Amino acid sequence: MTDPEIHKGLAGVVVDTTNISSVNPQTNSLLYRGYPVQELAAKCSFEEVAWLLWHGELPTPEELADFQKLERGLRRMDDRTRRALDDIPASAHPMDALRTAVSQLGGMDPTLEQPNGILDPELNLSRAVYLFAQLPTIVAYIQRRRRGLEIVESRDDLDYAENFLWLTFGEVPDDVVVDAFRVSLVLYAEHSFNASTFTARVIASTLSDVYSAVTGAIGALKGPLHGGANEAVMHAFDEIGSADRAEAWLDDALAEKRKIMGFGHRVYKNGDSRVPTMRASLETLAEHYDRQDLLDLYNALEQAMGDRKNIKPNLDYPSGPAYNLMGFDTETFTPLFAAARVTGWTAHIFEQYAANSLIRPLSLYTGPAERHLS
Repeated sequence: MTDPEIHKGLAGVVVDTTNISSVNPQTNSLLYRGYPVQELAAKCSFEEVAWLLWHGELPTPEELADFQKLERGLRRMDDRTRRALDDIPASAHPMDALRTAVSQLGGMDPTLEQPNGILDPELNLSRAVYLFAQLPTIVAYIQRRRRGLEIVESRDDLDYAENFLWLTFGEVPDDVVVDAFRVSLVLYAEHSFNASTFTARVIASTLSDVYSAVTGAIGALKGPLHGGANEAVMHAFDEIGSADRAEAWLDDALAEKRKIMGFGHRVYKNGDSRVPTMRASLETLAEHYDRQDLLDLYNALEQAMGDRKNIKPNLDYPSGPAYNLMGFDTETFTPLFAAARVTGWTAHIFEQYAANSLIRPLSLYTGPAERHLS
């Protein structure tokens, strides 16, 4: 009997169907429910994109207005959530604090104990909206607490992106900054069966609840080979310092066999389709903040990586320095990713529940043959 073929990391394995997102190989475009993400980033609010991912179609003006009213009424952080965050050392990684907060939100949801409470589609949609509304408040408070600042209360006269920035910095920045942030949220919202989404689907396949699945997804996203890459990009920029040092730094890093974060992607073979849109926002931010030096460093490392390895950037490469220019702490970058991706995660959880089959792969045993105690 021949051994089965092993697909390390499930590379190339198609495990299920989805109608949420895909990459069109002809255009190399990431599609949300059929719409190219670059078009959504150019024309849609993040609230519209969230609705699209959950419902399959963009909202009508009336649906959008109702959704905005609902979301804005759910933004305030419960005092119990704040106490739970305050019990975590301020020095802890923000992803650890975020993971704990989402788990705590699940513990406060009494509807989970209702008959069919875990699988009820209406209840799960309400949970997704609640998480969508809560994560900006939580992420912003985590950064402010690390800086020794008090919480800022949400404003219901601001849209999602504006309010997120207000919560974090206590002011709404110029429109160019708000728009760049909105673009980043749209680009990060969804990406098929990536590691964190697959984690969420595995947990949901056991018929565990939405909060548990999202908590697991946050744990997967924390790793530097997934969401943590945007942080790693900025740490690399800090090491390099300036554009004239990029080539030497890269040569040393490659000689030491270090993984260069922010480059390459398992799905895209001709470059990440999201990068041009985010890079355009980064260029606008660099001009706005008069930081051509940062853009020069970005270009120098990208060019050197292309010359030496012929590997193109992924979305984390431009988003890291963009978030830095906006004023976010480097350790907050991945929680920003999570706040955007919770839309995609929950859409996939809904899809998993709707046609569920327990995800339980096999393994090939390579340990000792059967043996017995003497």
